[in-house]
Amino acid sequence: MSSRLAIFIAILGAAPGPFLRLTGIDLGTVADTSLFGLSIVSSAFLLSWAAEASEVEIAQGLAVAFIALIAVLPEYAVDMTFAWKAGTDPEYAQYAVANMTGGNRLLIGVAWPLIYFLFWYRTRKTVLRLERGHAVEIVALSAATIYSFTIPLKQSISLIDTVILGVLFIVYVYIIARAPAEEPELVGPAQTIGTLPRPQRRAAILGLFTVAAVSIFLSAEPFAEGLIHSGTQLGIDEFLLVQWLAPFASEAPEFLVAGILAWRGRATVAMGALLSSKVNQWTLLIGGLPIAYALSNGSLDGLPLDLRQEEEIFLTAAQSFFAVAVLTSLSLNAKEAFMLLGLFMAQFLIPVEELRMVIAVIYVLLGLFFFARERGDIMNILRLSKQAYKDPNSLAAEHEETVV
Repeated sequence: MSSRLAIFIAILGAAPGPFLRLTGIDLGTVADTSLFGLSIVSSAFLLSWAAEASEVEIAQGLAVAFIALIAVLPEYAVDMTFAWKAGTDPEYAQYAVANMTGGNRLLIGVAWPLIYFLFWYRTRKTVLRLERGHAVEIVALSAATIYSFTIPLKQSISLIDTVILGVLFIVYVYIIARAPAEEPELVGPAQTIGTLPRPQRRAAILGLFTVAAVSIFLSAEPFAEGLIHSGTQLGIDEFLLVQWLAPFASEAPEFLVAGILAWRGRATVAMGALLSSKVNQWTLLIGGLPIAYALSNGSLDGLPLDLRQEEEIFLTAAQSFFAVAVLTSLSLNAKEAFMLLGLFMAQFLIPVEELRMVIAVIYVLLGLFFFARERGDIMNILRLSKQAYKDPNSLAAEHEETVV
Protein backbone atom coordinates (compact mmCIF):
# COMPACT_ATOMS: atom_id res chain seq x y z
CA MET A 1 0.00 0.00 0.00
CA SER A 2 1.36 3.44 -0.93
CA SER A 3 1.80 6.05 1.79
CA ARG A 4 -0.70 8.40 0.15
CA LEU A 5 -3.32 5.64 0.01
CA ALA A 6 -2.66 4.81 3.68
CA ILE A 7 -3.27 8.46 4.63
CA PHE A 8 -6.49 8.54 2.58
CA ILE A 9 -7.77 5.34 4.20
CA ALA A 10 -6.94 6.68 7.68
CA ILE A 11 -8.89 9.88 6.93
CA LEU A 12 -11.87 7.80 5.83
CA GLY A 13 -11.52 5.71 8.98
CA ALA A 14 -11.62 8.84 11.14
CA ALA A 15 -14.95 9.94 9.64
CA PRO A 16 -17.58 7.49 11.05
CA GLY A 17 -17.32 8.72 14.65
CA PRO A 18 -17.97 12.40 13.90
CA PHE A 19 -20.68 11.39 11.41
CA LEU A 20 -22.54 9.31 13.99
CA ARG A 21 -22.11 11.96 16.70
CA LEU A 22 -23.31 14.88 14.56
CA THR A 23 -26.21 13.07 12.87
CA GLY A 24 -27.43 11.19 15.92
CA ILE A 25 -27.75 7.95 13.94
CA ASP A 26 -27.89 4.87 16.21
CA LEU A 27 -26.74 1.54 14.74
CA GLY A 28 -26.76 -0.28 18.06
CA THR A 29 -24.35 -0.20 20.99
CA VAL A 30 -21.75 -2.65 19.71
CA ALA A 31 -21.77 -1.31 16.14
CA ASP A 32 -21.57 2.32 17.27
CA THR A 33 -18.76 1.55 19.70
CA SER A 34 -16.82 -0.26 16.99
CA LEU A 35 -17.14 2.70 14.61
CA PHE A 36 -16.17 5.23 17.29
CA GLY A 37 -13.20 2.99 18.09
CA LEU A 38 -12.27 2.86 14.40
CA SER A 39 -12.28 6.66 14.30
CA ILE A 40 -9.97 6.86 17.32
CA VAL A 41 -7.54 4.28 15.88
CA SER A 42 -7.51 6.04 12.50
CA SER A 43 -7.04 9.42 14.18
CA ALA A 44 -4.17 8.01 16.22
CA PHE A 45 -2.43 7.02 12.97
CA LEU A 46 -2.98 10.50 11.54
CA LEU A 47 -1.61 12.12 14.69
CA SER A 48 1.39 9.82 14.70
CA TRP A 49 2.29 10.59 11.08
CA ALA A 50 1.74 14.34 11.43
CA ALA A 51 3.72 14.52 14.67
CA GLU A 52 6.66 12.66 13.15
CA ALA A 53 6.61 14.81 10.02
CA SER A 54 6.57 17.97 12.16
CA GLU A 55 10.08 17.11 13.38
CA VAL A 56 11.45 18.67 10.20
CA GLU A 57 9.38 21.79 10.77
CA ILE A 58 10.03 23.01 14.33
CA ALA A 59 12.98 23.46 16.66
CA GLN A 60 14.41 20.35 18.30
CA GLY A 61 13.49 21.31 21.87
CA LEU A 62 9.93 22.22 20.95
CA ALA A 63 9.58 19.07 18.84
CA VAL A 64 10.48 16.86 21.80
CA ALA A 65 7.85 18.41 24.06
CA PHE A 66 5.24 18.61 21.31
CA ILE A 67 5.57 15.01 20.13
CA ALA A 68 5.60 13.78 23.75
CA LEU A 69 2.18 15.33 24.23
CA ILE A 70 0.76 14.22 20.87
CA ALA A 71 1.82 10.61 21.40
CA VAL A 72 -0.57 10.10 24.31
CA LEU A 73 -3.46 12.25 23.03
CA PRO A 74 -5.86 9.47 21.89
CA GLU A 75 -5.46 7.47 25.11
CA TYR A 76 -5.45 10.71 27.07
CA ALA A 77 -8.81 11.68 25.56
CA VAL A 78 -10.47 8.38 26.51
CA ASP A 79 -8.94 8.33 30.00
CA MET A 80 -9.85 11.95 30.72
CA THR A 81 -13.42 11.17 29.65
CA PHE A 82 -13.68 8.46 32.31
CA ALA A 83 -12.07 10.71 34.94
CA TRP A 84 -14.46 13.55 34.06
CA LYS A 85 -17.50 11.28 34.33
CA ALA A 86 -16.19 9.97 37.67
CA GLY A 87 -16.61 13.50 39.04
CA THR A 88 -20.38 13.06 38.94
CA ASP A 89 -20.60 9.26 39.01
CA PRO A 90 -17.95 7.50 41.17
CA GLU A 91 -18.56 4.26 39.25
CA TYR A 92 -16.46 5.61 36.38
CA ALA A 93 -13.32 6.02 38.50
CA GLN A 94 -12.48 2.35 38.04
CA TYR A 95 -12.54 2.71 34.27
CA ALA A 96 -10.11 5.66 34.30
CA VAL A 97 -7.65 3.52 36.26
CA ALA A 98 -8.34 0.49 34.03
CA ASN A 99 -7.48 2.37 30.85
CA MET A 100 -4.37 3.97 32.34
CA THR A 101 -2.93 0.77 33.81
CA GLY A 102 -3.78 -1.26 30.70
CA GLY A 103 -1.94 1.15 28.42
CA ASN A 104 1.16 1.17 30.62
CA ARG A 105 1.31 -2.60 30.97
CA LEU A 106 0.81 -3.19 27.24
CA LEU A 107 3.82 -1.01 26.47
CA ILE A 108 6.19 -3.01 28.66
CA GLY A 109 4.60 -6.45 28.44
CA VAL A 110 3.96 -6.57 24.69
CA ALA A 111 5.67 -3.74 22.81
CA TRP A 112 9.14 -4.04 24.38
CA PRO A 113 9.40 -7.82 23.82
CA LEU A 114 8.03 -7.38 20.29
CA ILE A 115 10.84 -4.98 19.40
CA TYR A 116 13.43 -7.35 20.84
CA PHE A 117 12.12 -10.36 18.90
CA LEU A 118 11.99 -8.36 15.64
CA PHE A 119 15.55 -7.21 16.34
CA TRP A 120 16.68 -10.80 16.93
CA TYR A 121 14.85 -12.13 13.86
CA ARG A 122 16.39 -9.53 11.56
CA THR A 123 19.94 -9.57 12.96
CA ARG A 124 20.29 -12.85 14.89
CA LYS A 125 22.06 -10.79 17.55
CA THR A 126 21.29 -11.76 21.13
CA VAL A 127 21.51 -8.45 22.98
CA LEU A 128 19.74 -5.25 22.03
CA ARG A 129 21.74 -2.31 23.35
CA LEU A 130 20.27 1.13 23.99
CA GLU A 131 22.08 4.41 23.46
CA ARG A 132 23.76 6.11 26.41
CA GLY A 133 21.34 9.03 26.07
CA HIS A 134 18.46 6.76 27.07
CA ALA A 135 19.81 6.83 30.61
CA VAL A 136 17.72 9.99 31.06
CA GLU A 137 14.49 8.11 30.30
CA ILE A 138 15.47 5.26 32.61
CA VAL A 139 16.19 7.61 35.52
CA ALA A 140 12.95 9.55 34.90
CA LEU A 141 10.93 6.34 34.72
CA SER A 142 12.64 5.03 37.87
CA ALA A 143 11.73 8.18 39.80
CA ALA A 144 8.11 8.08 38.60
CA THR A 145 7.89 4.36 39.40
CA ILE A 146 9.23 4.69 42.94
CA TYR A 147 6.79 7.51 43.60
CA SER A 148 3.86 5.56 42.09
CA PHE A 149 4.09 2.95 44.85
CA THR A 150 2.76 5.62 47.24
CA ILE A 151 -0.48 6.11 45.28
CA PRO A 152 -2.28 2.92 46.41
CA LEU A 153 -1.39 3.75 50.01
CA LYS A 154 -3.29 7.06 49.75
CA GLN A 155 -6.38 5.40 48.22
CA SER A 156 -6.65 8.16 45.63
CA ILE A 157 -4.79 9.90 42.80
CA SER A 158 -4.60 13.47 44.04
CA LEU A 159 -3.63 16.89 42.72
CA ILE A 160 -0.43 16.52 44.75
CA ASP A 161 0.40 13.55 42.53
CA THR A 162 -0.33 15.76 39.53
CA VAL A 163 2.19 18.34 40.68
CA ILE A 164 4.95 15.84 41.50
CA LEU A 165 4.54 13.76 38.35
CA GLY A 166 4.13 16.93 36.28
CA VAL A 167 7.41 18.31 37.60
CA LEU A 168 9.13 15.01 36.77
CA PHE A 169 7.82 15.20 33.22
CA ILE A 170 8.88 18.83 32.79
CA VAL A 171 12.40 18.11 34.08
CA TYR A 172 12.64 15.09 31.78
CA VAL A 173 11.54 17.10 28.73
CA TYR A 174 13.90 19.94 29.65
CA ILE A 175 16.89 17.61 29.72
CA ILE A 176 16.15 15.72 26.50
CA ALA A 177 15.19 18.94 24.71
CA ARG A 178 18.78 20.14 25.11
CA ALA A 179 20.18 17.18 23.21
CA PRO A 180 21.82 17.90 19.84
CA ALA A 181 19.49 18.09 16.85
CA GLU A 182 19.41 14.94 14.74
CA GLU A 183 18.04 14.02 11.35
CA PRO A 184 14.46 12.74 11.89
CA GLU A 185 13.92 9.00 11.46
CA LEU A 186 10.84 9.14 9.22
CA VAL A 187 9.19 6.09 7.66
CA GLY A 188 6.06 5.46 5.60
CA PRO A 189 3.41 8.20 5.46
CA ALA A 190 5.42 10.43 7.84
CA GLN A 191 8.30 10.35 5.36
CA THR A 192 5.93 11.18 2.49
CA ILE A 193 4.61 14.20 4.37
CA GLY A 194 8.01 15.28 5.68
CA THR A 195 9.55 15.39 2.19
CA LEU A 196 6.85 17.61 0.67
CA PRO A 197 7.76 21.20 -0.21
CA ARG A 198 7.39 23.43 2.84
CA PRO A 199 3.98 25.05 2.03
CA GLN A 200 2.36 21.70 1.18
CA ARG A 201 4.05 20.02 4.16
CA ARG A 202 2.74 22.60 6.61
CA ALA A 203 -0.75 22.42 5.12
CA ALA A 204 -0.71 18.60 5.29
CA ILE A 205 0.48 18.55 8.91
CA LEU A 206 -2.09 21.14 9.99
CA GLY A 207 -4.85 19.37 8.08
CA LEU A 208 -4.10 15.95 9.58
CA PHE A 209 -3.90 17.39 13.08
CA THR A 210 -7.24 19.11 12.60
CA VAL A 211 -9.01 16.04 11.22
CA ALA A 212 -7.61 13.81 13.96
CA ALA A 213 -8.34 16.25 16.79
CA VAL A 214 -11.95 16.79 15.71
CA SER A 215 -12.50 13.05 15.29
CA ILE A 216 -11.02 12.22 18.70
CA PHE A 217 -12.96 15.02 20.41
CA LEU A 218 -16.27 13.80 18.98
CA SER A 219 -15.55 10.07 19.38
CA ALA A 220 -13.87 9.76 22.79
CA GLU A 221 -16.93 10.08 25.03
CA PRO A 222 -19.30 7.77 23.08
CA PHE A 223 -16.48 5.25 22.62
CA ALA A 224 -15.72 5.23 26.34
CA GLU A 225 -19.40 4.95 27.23
CA GLY A 226 -20.00 2.35 24.53
CA LEU A 227 -17.23 0.09 25.81
CA ILE A 228 -19.01 -0.24 29.14
CA HIS A 229 -22.43 -0.95 27.62
CA SER A 230 -20.93 -3.30 25.02
CA GLY A 231 -19.32 -5.29 27.81
CA THR A 232 -22.71 -5.64 29.49
CA GLN A 233 -24.41 -6.76 26.26
CA LEU A 234 -21.65 -9.22 25.32
CA GLY A 235 -21.23 -10.63 28.82
CA ILE A 236 -17.61 -9.42 29.07
CA ASP A 237 -16.16 -7.82 32.20
CA GLU A 238 -16.43 -4.07 31.48
CA PHE A 239 -13.28 -3.34 33.49
CA LEU A 240 -11.20 -5.76 31.39
CA LEU A 241 -12.69 -4.48 28.13
CA VAL A 242 -11.76 -0.90 29.03
CA GLN A 243 -8.37 -1.97 30.37
CA TRP A 244 -7.17 -3.76 27.25
CA LEU A 245 -9.24 -2.85 24.17
CA ALA A 246 -9.23 0.95 24.55
CA PRO A 247 -5.47 1.39 25.11
CA PHE A 248 -4.64 -1.19 22.43
CA ALA A 249 -6.71 0.80 19.95
CA SER A 250 -5.10 4.12 20.87
CA GLU A 251 -1.55 2.76 20.94
CA ALA A 252 -1.72 0.63 17.80
CA PRO A 253 -0.04 3.29 15.61
CA GLU A 254 2.84 3.69 18.06
CA PHE A 255 3.37 -0.08 18.16
CA LEU A 256 3.28 -0.25 14.37
CA VAL A 257 5.78 2.57 13.85
CA ALA A 258 8.16 1.04 16.41
CA GLY A 259 7.78 -2.36 14.78
CA ILE A 260 8.58 -0.93 11.33
CA LEU A 261 11.69 0.77 12.72
CA ALA A 262 12.84 -2.50 14.31
CA TRP A 263 12.16 -4.43 11.09
CA ARG A 264 14.28 -1.90 9.17
CA GLY A 265 17.22 -2.35 11.51
CA ARG A 266 16.44 0.57 13.84
CA ALA A 267 15.52 -1.42 16.94
CA THR A 268 17.49 0.92 19.22
CA VAL A 269 15.49 3.89 17.93
CA ALA A 270 12.24 1.92 18.33
CA MET A 271 13.01 0.99 21.93
CA GLY A 272 13.95 4.58 22.69
CA ALA A 273 10.59 5.79 21.37
CA LEU A 274 8.66 3.24 23.43
CA LEU A 275 10.70 4.01 26.54
CA SER A 276 9.92 7.71 26.10
CA SER A 277 6.24 6.87 25.67
CA LYS A 278 6.27 4.93 28.94
CA VAL A 279 7.74 7.94 30.74
CA ASN A 280 5.02 10.15 29.25
CA GLN A 281 2.21 7.82 30.30
CA TRP A 282 3.57 7.11 33.77
CA THR A 283 3.81 10.84 34.51
CA LEU A 284 1.59 12.96 32.27
CA LEU A 285 -1.31 10.54 31.88
CA ILE A 286 -1.58 9.68 35.58
CA GLY A 287 -1.15 13.32 36.56
CA GLY A 288 -3.97 14.41 34.27
CA LEU A 289 -6.64 12.21 35.88
CA PRO A 290 -7.07 14.25 39.10
CA ILE A 291 -7.37 17.46 37.09
CA ALA A 292 -10.27 16.14 34.99
CA TYR A 293 -11.91 14.67 38.11
CA ALA A 294 -11.54 17.88 40.15
CA LEU A 295 -12.93 20.09 37.38
CA SER A 296 -15.96 17.83 36.97
CA ASN A 297 -16.46 17.30 40.71
CA GLY A 298 -16.05 20.97 41.59
CA SER A 299 -13.64 20.18 44.43
CA LEU A 300 -9.96 19.57 45.12
CA ASP A 301 -10.54 15.92 46.04
CA GLY A 302 -8.44 13.23 44.39
CA LEU A 303 -9.75 10.49 42.10
CA PRO A 304 -10.89 7.79 44.58
CA LEU A 305 -9.54 4.25 44.36
CA ASP A 306 -11.17 1.05 45.55
CA LEU A 307 -9.30 -2.14 46.41
CA ARG A 308 -9.15 -3.48 42.84
CA GLN A 309 -7.85 -0.18 41.48
CA GLU A 310 -5.20 -0.05 44.19
CA GLU A 311 -4.11 -3.56 43.20
CA GLU A 312 -4.00 -2.62 39.51
CA ILE A 313 -1.81 0.42 40.18
CA PHE A 314 0.46 -1.60 42.45
CA LEU A 315 0.80 -4.31 39.79
CA THR A 316 1.56 -1.70 37.11
CA ALA A 317 4.13 -0.01 39.35
CA ALA A 318 5.72 -3.39 40.09
CA GLN A 319 5.97 -4.20 36.37
CA SER A 320 7.57 -0.80 35.77
CA PHE A 321 10.01 -1.43 38.63
CA PHE A 322 11.15 -4.70 37.06
CA ALA A 323 11.36 -3.07 33.62
CA VAL A 324 13.70 -0.27 34.74
CA ALA A 325 15.80 -2.82 36.63
CA VAL A 326 16.19 -4.79 33.38
CA LEU A 327 17.18 -1.70 31.39
CA THR A 328 19.64 -0.38 33.98
CA SER A 329 22.29 -2.22 31.96
CA LEU A 330 21.17 -0.26 28.87
CA SER A 331 20.42 -3.56 27.18
CA LEU A 332 17.70 -6.17 26.71
CA ASN A 333 18.37 -9.86 26.08
CA ALA A 334 16.19 -12.84 25.18
CA LYS A 335 15.69 -14.08 28.74
CA GLU A 336 14.59 -10.65 29.93
CA ALA A 337 12.23 -10.20 26.96
CA PHE A 338 10.64 -13.59 27.64
CA MET A 339 10.17 -12.69 31.31
CA LEU A 340 8.48 -9.40 30.41
CA LEU A 341 6.16 -11.13 27.95
CA GLY A 342 5.51 -14.24 30.05
CA LEU A 343 4.56 -12.39 33.23
CA PHE A 344 2.29 -10.08 31.25
CA MET A 345 0.52 -12.95 29.48
CA ALA A 346 -0.07 -14.72 32.79
CA GLN A 347 -1.91 -11.74 34.28
CA PHE A 348 -3.71 -11.06 30.98
CA LEU A 349 -4.99 -14.61 30.46
CA ILE A 350 -5.84 -15.28 34.12
CA PRO A 351 -7.28 -12.00 35.49
CA VAL A 352 -7.88 -13.07 39.08
CA GLU A 353 -6.96 -11.07 42.18
CA GLU A 354 -4.72 -13.68 43.81
CA LEU A 355 -2.60 -14.12 40.67
CA ARG A 356 -2.32 -10.34 40.16
CA MET A 357 -0.79 -9.91 43.58
CA VAL A 358 1.51 -12.92 43.19
CA ILE A 359 2.81 -11.55 39.88
CA ALA A 360 3.24 -8.09 41.41
CA VAL A 361 5.41 -9.57 44.16
CA ILE A 362 7.39 -11.54 41.56
CA TYR A 363 8.01 -8.32 39.62
CA VAL A 364 9.30 -6.58 42.75
CA LEU A 365 11.53 -9.48 43.79
CA LEU A 366 12.96 -9.82 40.28
CA GLY A 367 13.53 -6.08 40.18
CA LEU A 368 15.42 -6.14 43.48
CA PHE A 369 17.50 -9.06 42.23
CA PHE A 370 18.41 -7.26 38.98
CA PHE A 371 19.23 -4.03 40.80
CA ALA A 372 21.46 -5.92 43.24
CA ARG A 373 23.15 -7.83 40.44
CA GLU A 374 23.70 -4.71 38.34
CA ARG A 375 24.35 -2.22 41.13
CA GLY A 376 27.39 -0.94 39.26
CA ASP A 377 25.13 -0.06 36.33
CA ILE A 378 22.95 2.09 38.59
CA MET A 379 25.81 4.49 39.21
CA ASN A 380 26.60 4.49 35.49
CA ILE A 381 22.99 5.40 34.61
CA LEU A 382 23.00 8.24 37.15
CA ARG A 383 26.36 9.45 35.85
CA LEU A 384 25.16 9.46 32.26
CA SER A 385 21.97 11.32 33.22
CA LYS A 386 23.97 13.95 35.07
CA GLN A 387 26.27 14.23 32.08
CA ALA A 388 23.29 14.70 29.76
CA TYR A 389 22.06 17.55 31.96
CA LYS A 390 25.40 19.32 32.16
CA ASP A 391 26.70 18.67 28.65
CA PRO A 392 24.05 17.45 26.17
CA ASN A 393 26.57 17.22 23.33
CA SER A 394 28.56 14.57 25.19
CA LEU A 395 25.85 11.96 24.65
CA ALA A 396 25.38 12.28 20.91
CA ALA A 397 23.19 9.52 19.51
CA GLU A 398 24.87 6.26 18.59
CA HIS A 399 22.61 4.43 16.18
CA GLU A 400 24.55 1.21 15.64
CA GLU A 401 23.29 -1.98 17.25
CA THR A 402 25.88 -3.89 19.31
CA VAL A 403 26.06 -7.63 19.92
CA VAL A 404 27.45 -9.45 22.94
